[in-house]
Amino acid sequence: MAEHNAKTTIESVREWVVEHKLRTVGCLWLSGITGSIAYNWSQPAMKTSVKLIHARLHAQALTLAALAGAAVVEYYDHKSGAKADRYPKFLPMDAYSRKD
Repeated sequence: MAEHNAKTTIESVREWVVEHKLRTVGCLWLSGITGSIAYNWSQPAMKTSVKLIHARLHAQALTLAALAGAAVVEYYDHKSGAKADRYPKFLPMDAYSRKD
């Protein structure tokens, strides 16, 4: 039973990430730059400008990885047809059919 709940939780997190890709990438960028600044601030030998540059570079690398992951998820959704099931509930096709 616990394994079923864990799978459901993981699946719900995956669905949220699929629905909110840009928000996920933004949150990863923010956490990456925050973590990198925190780590770099513990290095006393570096100048402040170098610390900020390193933090930006680390966050940029994390953002590129997150964007690549979002692209893989998008590709998988299109290939599996999971995305095609999402649109019909928003666009009822019978409303656009011609009635002669």
